Amino acid sequence: MAIQFYKYQGTGNDFVMIDNRRLNFDKNNTKLVAQMCDRRFGIGADGLILLENHDTADFKMVYYNADGNQSSMCGNGGRCLVAFAKHLGIISNTAIFEAVDGMHHASIKDHLVELQMQDVSAVKTHEGYVFLNTGSPHHVQLVNDLTEFKVKEEGAKIRYGSLYGNEGSNVNFVTKVSEDTFRLRTYERGVEDETLSCGTGATAVALAMHHIGETEHTLISLQVEGGQVQVSFNKTDAGYKNIWLIGPAEQVFTGEW
Repeated sequence: MAIQFYKYQGTGNDFVMIDNRRLNFDKNNTKLVAQMCDRRFGIGADGLILLENHDTADFKMVYYNADGNQSSMCGNGGRCLVAFAKHLGIISNTAIFEAVDGMHHASIKDHLVELQMQDVSAVKTHEGYVFLNTGSPHHVQLVNDLTEFKVKEEGAKIRYGSLYGNEGSNVNFVTKVSEDTFRLRTYERGVEDETLSCGTGATAVALAMHHIGETEHTLISLQVEGGQVQVSFNKTDAGYKNIWLIGPAEQVFTGEW
C-alpha cells in the first residue's frame, strides 16, 4: 500500500511525517520505519512521526527514532508536528497535543513554533557534567573547543558507558558565547550520531547552564549546527516551569512511499 509522507525540518533536525488518523500505518513495523529514515536507501530523516486522533486534544504524537524504535519526547519533532497539523487544517494558530511524556501546548505564527515542554524538577550536578530529563534524558558537558570536538566519538563513549546503563542518554557538548547565548552540539541516541539540532537537548542545555550559574537569563539563545532556537523558562523552588522551546519548522517536500 502506498504511504503519503511529508518531510519537515526544524533547524536541520528532520522528520518523516505521516497522517495516521485512519490508523493505516503498521506501528509495529520497525523495519519499515528504519528503511524510510535511511538516508541512502530511503527518504532520510532523524526520526518518523505519526499524527493521530485524540479524544480530547487536537492530536496525538507518536515518535520513532531513525533506528525504527519508538522513543522518548522529541522537541523539534513536536514543533514540526504542530506545523504539519496546521498544514492539514487540524489547527489554526494554537494546539494541544499528547506525546509520550504527556500533554503539550503550542502556538504557531508563520514558520515559528513555540512548544511548551514539561516541567523539570530535578537537575543533577556532577563533577564535569550535568544530567536532567527534559522529556528525554540529557547529559550536558562544557567543552573548550566545540568546533574541533569529536562529537560522535566522545558522545558514543558516554552514551554507551557505565554512567547510563542500557538505556543510555543523549549527550550535549556546550560552549558559552555570551551571557544569554550558548553553542551546542548533540549526539542523539537512536540516531547514534550527531544531529544538526536537538530540541530537548537545547532545552536541557539552557536549564543546565542556568542551574550551574553560567547565566542568570531566563530567555536563552542556543546556536545549533542547523541554526538557532530559543528556550524560555521560570525558575521556582520546585525547579523549572513554564518552559518553552521556540524555533522554525518548515515543510521540505512531500511524496509517496
